[in-house]
Amino acid sequence: MKTAPEEHGDLMDIVYRRQRYFYDITRKYYLFGRDRLVRELCLQPGERLVEVGCGTARNLIAIARLYPHSRLFGIDASEVMLDTARNAVRRAGLEERISIARGYAEELTPGTLGEALPFDRAVFSYSLSMIPDWKSALHAAATAVRTQGRVHLVDFGDLGRLGKFPAWVLKAWLRQFHVTPRTELLHALEGPGATARNAAETLWISPGRYSYLWSGPAETFRMWP
Repeated sequence: MKTAPEEHGDLMDIVYRRQRYFYDITRKYYLFGRDRLVRELCLQPGERLVEVGCGTARNLIAIARLYPHSRLFGIDASEVMLDTARNAVRRAGLEERISIARGYAEELTPGTLGEALPFDRAVFSYSLSMIPDWKSALHAAATAVRTQGRVHLVDFGDLGRLGKFPAWVLKAWLRQFHVTPRTELLHALEGPGATARNAAETLWISPGRYSYLWSGPAETFRMWP
């Protein structure tokens, strides 16, 4: 019997079997904040980063080009997306710096990618809103990152200032792709507890609360409820 992550992986294969061919072209019009996340990573030479839900490897390739002395890794639940990702990495000539493997966010460890040492950074780019057990995914990523490592998130916000009808239409459309904004997470990141952690965290919320970008210590999610 398949586990829940494996069943989700099979679902993602179905969803992206054809979409992967035009994914990057269409997503640039509504997955806002990804390039800002890449620019603000400020990776130091030799740092090792893993992207959870790397999709077509679009982000990993951009990171590799901006930070030429970094070592990058990516996992995704969809094998068909990984086929596209591997081809993209190969065309970019980055096979020696980017390693990709099929894996489930809730089960991530360095060993998932054949590594023994923890990562320095973990990135979720519009993937938490597609991972059913997103809390376990955050915990796993935080555990796979070294003690002083960081986690970076970019995803849909709570859409609270878009207006009721536009927000309803957008959420209904996103459900067609099995996407659910994790409003609980955003509210926790900007809630009262965040004030004490503010010096180590950054949080940017786009107009209309359409999307958000967060960066902070991995330990934030090691004790996630």
